[in-house]
Amino acid sequence: MFLNFKKEKFSVDNSGFGKADITFRHGGKGEPLLLLHGNPMSHITWHKVVDSLKEKFYVVASDLRGYGESVGPKDGGDNHIHYSFRAMANDQVSLMKSLGFDKFRVVGHDRGARTSHRMCLDFPEKVIKVGIFDILPNRHIWTVQKKNWSMTKWHWLLMMQPYDLPEKLLSSVPAKYYMEKKLSKRGATLEFCRETFDEYVKCFNYKTIRASCEDYRAAVSCDLDHDNKDFDSNNKIKCPILVLWGQKSDTGKVWGDVLNTWQQYSEQKVIGEGLDCGHYLQEEQPEKVLIWLNKFL
Repeated sequence: MFLNFKKEKFSVDNSGFGKADITFRHGGKGEPLLLLHGNPMSHITWHKVVDSLKEKFYVVASDLRGYGESVGPKDGGDNHIHYSFRAMANDQVSLMKSLGFDKFRVVGHDRGARTSHRMCLDFPEKVIKVGIFDILPNRHIWTVQKKNWSMTKWHWLLMMQPYDLPEKLLSSVPAKYYMEKKLSKRGATLEFCRETFDEYVKCFNYKTIRASCEDYRAAVSCDLDHDNKDFDSNNKIKCPILVLWGQKSDTGKVWGDVLNTWQQYSEQKVIGEGLDCGHYLQEEQPEKVLIWLNKFL
């Protein structure tokens, strides 16, 4: 995996967000492209597409604070701000600046997509184009609730509970057991992550559990506050936007109307489609993902 990529760590101490040590890999040639993963994964989720992308782009695949091999603050801070999407976006913008990139393209999946969305709102001058994989806006999730969503998104409702109930519950079962249940939701097999599963299990330690719970607490508190403020002030994504989702995932099956929903949050016409897969597009349908990325980016 990640042949000819260099693996490094980057330390960042952004005012108000605490200190984080970010693990990332980078390599390739051309315009800079940042790839951000989701929960409960790490940057290696992009391993099936980076070899192709590095021929046209300088690829930076990064672990979000607290996830993978990255380390974030031990606590969530006031109103969980240390693990907000704003904090995560600041980390990644600082990382790209340290590599000499003031402007770049970004593609995010799941939590990485929410970080990418926040990055577009907070740093519109930095993001040239954005790819959003298999999510709807955080504000939409919490303002247009559906029963079927709450039944399948049990981890959202569990992990947002006050410290330290979810941390103790998630730590009380083997990481392998939890990862099997989490990654196989909606009847998916684990064949798609056959090459990455052991790495996901290894990284699901208490450090990651603690950080990811704070991430989900932030989503319904400070993140939602930020989202409502932007929505009310008509602050929308200004750059070109690609949205892809899995037709078998909750985004496709429970919510639907994905492009029209994202259009409410974007100044430009939203393009994209649903793919014949579940939630993990880049590992389930890497060929189709590459076709879209090569055309869009």
